Amino acid sequence: MIIVDTGRPRHHGEGSGSRSPGLVGAILLFFYRAVRRGRIALLASCFGIGALGCGGNEGSDVSVNETSDELTRLEIVGSNAFWYYADLDAATNFYTETLGLKIAADYGFAKILHVAGTSYLTLVDGTMGMHTPDEPKTVALALVTDQLDEWWEYLTHQGVEMRNTYNPTEDSAHDGFVAYDPEGYYLEFERFNPHPENEQFLPILERAETVLAQSVGSKVPSGLGFKATVLWLYYRDLPGMEDFWEDEIGLRMVADQGWAKIYKTSSTGFIGLVDETRGMHSYTEQKAVTVSLWTNQLAEWFEQVRGGALEMRSESIEEENPRYRAFVGYDPEGYYIEFDTFLPHEDNEELLLLINR
Repeated sequence: MIIVDTGRPRHHGEGSGSRSPGLVGAILLFFYRAVRRGRIALLASCFGIGALGCGGNEGSDVSVNETSDELTRLEIVGSNAFWYYADLDAATNFYTETLGLKIAADYGFAKILHVAGTSYLTLVDGTMGMHTPDEPKTVALALVTDQLDEWWEYLTHQGVEMRNTYNPTEDSAHDGFVAYDPEGYYLEFERFNPHPENEQFLPILERAETVLAQSVGSKVPSGLGFKATVLWLYYRDLPGMEDFWEDEIGLRMVADQGWAKIYKTSSTGFIGLVDETRGMHSYTEQKAVTVSLWTNQLAEWFEQVRGGALEMRSESIEEENPRYRAFVGYDPEGYYIEFDTFLPHEDNEELLLLINR
């Protein structure tokens, strides 16, 4: 993970001209995408290569990107987001004491928190990261739990500031409420209910175990925890971003909410694409978040994504730090996307146990 910035943040829109493919290119791109997604019947055979594929890897904590090209079966072993703070100590206290999250790795200026299964959140000292705390927080993290009533009662008694009240609705596809963390990031406590919209999503969530509050000093009542996360990202061109996450990264949609689409990144980690005209945030050019995908196939990912729609921030894989290797790119609407792999190191002992279990 590239936590210490080595240069000026470059934001979406500073590129070198249009990438429009023209009419012929658009036609070829249409057929390319159709083949990649299995929409052409002649090529729509099942290879069983993905965690949601035709019987392959369904019990695994490794998510395989689900393109139809067997040469690009690359894994994601963890889903993470970097959030940036002016007061890292206060943020750490909130997440470990009030929410009970365990620190899986402590780098001093960055704290990697284990949320659930293969889901993580990293809190970063805003003076040392690729973003600053005063950038717009155009992101939300859904903490998926079946214990909404209990979390609501506990958090309100703790005096946590809420964006909205908890008001479950009969026959709703999902229920929840949104809380603010100490510096204004949105935390959505959410339950996904039996509903046609969740037909593919619920079986995945049902396989996930609730990770109970485990931090030393936690105030969370016994038995409460989380089973998955959804990182919500806010876009102007939702169909275009569906194409990006499906065709460039190889993810598969597991829930379609109309103006929001949920994609599986790891066994308990998901990314939600939201139409910025309908969601809790509007589009912003700058965003105080880095999306982080963990893998044991970093070199292969680097070769796969460079030259595509992921504009590269890193010219090569960063290899200077003894704790990790990483590279960073920008998605078409400016979110930083970072790929990481972790190395044997005393600071990573607990983290590697979680990743490799």
